[in-house]
Amino acid sequence: MTSLHIQSKDDASIHKDFPERDRNTEIDLLGLMSTLWESKRIIISTILIFSLVGFFISALLTPKWTSQAEITPAENPQWSQLQKTLSTLQVLNVKPSLDKVEVFNLFLKKFNSESLREEFLASFPLVAGKLMASNPDAEELRRGIVLLAGKIKAVNNTPGKSADNVPYQSWTLSFTAPTAGESKEILNSYINYISALVVKETVDYLREEVDLKKDTERESLAMERERMNALHDTKLKRLSYSLEVANAAGIKRPVYSNGQSVQDDPDYSIALGADGIAEKLKIEQSIADVTWLNADFRYREHRLAELEKLDIKDITFTPFKYQLSPSLPTKEEGAGKVFFIILAALCGGIVASAVVLVRHAFQQRDQ
Repeated sequence: MTSLHIQSKDDASIHKDFPERDRNTEIDLLGLMSTLWESKRIIISTILIFSLVGFFISALLTPKWTSQAEITPAENPQWSQLQKTLSTLQVLNVKPSLDKVEVFNLFLKKFNSESLREEFLASFPLVAGKLMASNPDAEELRRGIVLLAGKIKAVNNTPGKSADNVPYQSWTLSFTAPTAGESKEILNSYINYISALVVKETVDYLREEVDLKKDTERESLAMERERMNALHDTKLKRLSYSLEVANAAGIKRPVYSNGQSVQDDPDYSIALGADGIAEKLKIEQSIADVTWLNADFRYREHRLAELEKLDIKDITFTPFKYQLSPSLPTKEEGAGKVFFIILAALCGGIVASAVVLVRHAFQQRDQ
């Protein structure tokens, strides 16, 4: 019977057929650190080069400073002068469709207008001076203005469904410029520019409403006067015919004064008698202006006269209320220069270390 010899697992001879590189799989951290230390000059040089490159890149980047303002619809203090004019117009029966929310929305509409932004930036001395400093052609100037216009923004602070749960409407206006002072100055100037346009358009609207009311009332009174003149002429003719009928009937006195019972003619009344009709006819013929005894007509003429005297002068009001006026930025947007240099140095250290370790690995493999 053959005996089987079972070799122990601890016998070192089972590993002799495996290559040395497969048996030595542990990472020698101390060796790696020693390798990096030996190449410290290369690593430090690479870090310095990356830091220097990061410094130059950060110096070339345009700094960004953003000025912000928060606005809400106007309140009574901002509308005090305009409210006086609106009250005067209401007394004169001029009722323009104008409220604070409507004017506020008009301001936002104009603020977001690309054409108005470009028009303002092209005419603003600070912007125009910087753009023209490099003597650009028309296309380059147009491109620069468009890029600057894109930095003027208006953001709704309560968008979507949450707007129904907020008691007031709020918007944030902002502008980004290379310096803090420029961002504040340009944003403030643009807000004032749009406000002036809104005020002018609102005042022009009120003037148009007053002019329309004048024309309407003037034509209406002219038509009413013609109608009253026609009625007066008709009344004179009826009185003349009534006088002839009364004389023919022999009725001199009013029929109710002597107890007579006469069925009055519906077309030519003779109830006053010939004497009464003659006197009434005389009075009616003496009336030079048929509107003199019409109180409503005379009141409308007086109201028209007041409208004619009304002169809506330039009104100063603000279409919004500042919750935050254009601010002077205190912090530059984005990463600072120090952070950018540190990040570049870290990248340099990582790259240099990786190169050293890879080169060392290839050397070990060749050995």
